[in-house]
Amino acid sequence: MEKQRTYRHEYKFLIDERDRADLFYRIRNLIPLDSNVGENGKYWIRSVYFDDFQNSCYLENEDGINERAKYRIRIYNASDERITLERKRKKNGMTCKEAAKLTKEECNLFLDGKALPMSGSRWEEAPAVLKQFNILVTSRGFRPKTIVEYERTPFIYDLGNVRITFDENISSSMDVKHFFEKDAMRYPVLRKGQLLMEVKYDEYLPTFIKDNLDTGKLQQISFSKYYLGRKYTIPCVGGRLQ
Repeated sequence: MEKQRTYRHEYKFLIDERDRADLFYRIRNLIPLDSNVGENGKYWIRSVYFDDFQNSCYLENEDGINERAKYRIRIYNASDERITLERKRKKNGMTCKEAAKLTKEECNLFLDGKALPMSGSRWEEAPAVLKQFNILVTSRGFRPKTIVEYERTPFIYDLGNVRITFDENISSSMDVKHFFEKDAMRYPVLRKGQLLMEVKYDEYLPTFIKDNLDTGKLQQISFSKYYLGRKYTIPCVGGRLQ
């Protein structure tokens, strides 16, 4: 029986390098780094996002639809050892993420715009999110649209399931056929020196963390890496895809 997914709080802030240095100083002695980071305290995330032939996910984001979802396949540090299909839902300003492991062969099928065979033990045991995405590939023409990648520095705190992340060098690419190749052509999404801080937690954010994040300068923003990644790599008029 699959674990019931719950929605969690997610707040985003666009900051500069000075803000980053200040916030790092405040946070690094309070909560630990994620144990999955490398020697430099970061890991590299690459995701390929999917959309249907009507660009529904893109346009729902642009129009600010309250309840929406997007699908992506994610890898870490340009490695195919861990490949996950993810569905990220948003509702009333909160988010919920569901994931399913993929093999490289399954991933490549999706990158080619093909669905998985809907038979056999793999299909019978597959998580619901994988089955639902597979149906979208055939029924609504979900195809890979853009790659988004960035370097992430993640801090975690177990009580409240708190994650504070700093994402820098955010870039995008339309070269979806070379998803596993490290040196795909990329375009920056943010201006030089800008980065994104995200604060995520379940039911509450501990006071000692909240107080140390309060610099008096932070302003919450709406920020979608998928939306901006597509907007800056393909022709648009007024934000609408051609």
